Amino acid sequence: MSKQFTVPPVVFPSGGGVNPNVGNINQRRVPTAPFQPSSSAIPFMAFDMGSVPSSSGSLGGTISTSAASASASFEDEEPLLDELGIHPDQIWHKTRSILNPFRVNLAAHKDSDLSGPIFLYLSFCLFQLLGGKIQFGIILGWIVVSSIFLYVVFNMLAGRNNGNLDLHTCTSVVGYCMLPVVILSAVSLFMPQGIGVMRYATAGVFVVWATRSCANLMVALADGVEEHRGLIAYACFLIYALFSLLVIF
Repeated sequence: MSKQFTVPPVVFPSGGGVNPNVGNINQRRVPTAPFQPSSSAIPFMAFDMGSVPSSSGSLGGTISTSAASASASFEDEEPLLDELGIHPDQIWHKTRSILNPFRVNLAAHKDSDLSGPIFLYLSFCLFQLLGGKIQFGIILGWIVVSSIFLYVVFNMLAGRNNGNLDLHTCTSVVGYCMLPVVILSAVSLFMPQGIGVMRYATAGVFVVWATRSCANLMVALADGVEEHRGLIAYACFLIYALFSLLVIF
């Protein structure tokens, strides 16, 4: 015999019958807004793209202005050769004046320089090298000794009052008057080898040419040494005869 039980009715609370605690757990989370800086004073830190064009425009203007000023400053600078003290026009003018031994161009040699003598020295060494003679050190040493020798001789002859020719000017004159010897070295490449009358005669002509040019310039650059022209010419003859021996032998 079955026993019956009375089941009380189930009463759900108002609000859909769902527990409030369980409902809060199942609720969807609302996404939060991205980080927004509090101040947009710095344009590259702000997310507001409206301020970028103004800053980029000012930056472009600054760059263009600096580039224009830099190009203007480069245009105002002197050429590199002038900054180094090398003037090709002046070197050519002085070298061309040596080609005429009977006329002294004093204005061309008023400003002494060493660029032309160094060029002639390298040319002389190159022609000697083509002839099978390696004499770079010998030629350089002889040029230095010759300049000092001519400087001492000239100032001894001119005395204290007229000895106003410095060593830099003597080196410049001796170097530029090396042009006939350089030409002799180039001509000797096409002459028959060996010691002969032709080589001696050709060397003598070029030595006299260089001696006359150097003596005329030395006398013209200083005052009161006209009476010592012969002694100065003798010193110059010894210098260039020594260089010609390097070509002949």
